[in-house]
Amino acid sequence: MNKFWKTVLLTGLFVGMTDILSAYISVLIKTGNFAEKMFRYLAGGALGLKTSLEGGNAAAFLGMFFHFFISMAFTLFFFLIFPRLKFLAFNKYLVGMLYAVFVNLAMKFLILPLTPLPGSDFILERSFIEWTILGIVFGIPIVYNAYKFYGIREVKG
Repeated sequence: MNKFWKTVLLTGLFVGMTDILSAYISVLIKTGNFAEKMFRYLAGGALGLKTSLEGGNAAAFLGMFFHFFISMAFTLFFFLIFPRLKFLAFNKYLVGMLYAVFVNLAMKFLILPLTPLPGSDFILERSFIEWTILGIVFGIPIVYNAYKFYGIREVKG
């Protein structure tokens, strides 16, 4: 496997794991309960919510597949656009946080509306918290690894 695909694969797996872990922790903090049907809920995007929540392990594995597929797709997308957009070589932490905002908004307004899953209201305060967490567990690791892969040093003022 060449270095590009290995880096994208490992980065995508890492951010997929940290993202789902943060989702489980978030649900646990908010409700006090472990979200045992989270992957089944994610499968609801293809199966319909009622069918997926009543489904067994197959529905859970489908949800896990979708989650990691989306993580990989956003990772690959960034690795492909990064060398073409020179302004992204500004500050890896800021770019990572902004990429997380992009990913969150793309999911909320482009991808989720294509599924039968219920939408969520856009509340700026809640979105800011989601963006911060997603930036730390998703955006920054992707951007950090892209900088490292492409040998980019941040542009200094």
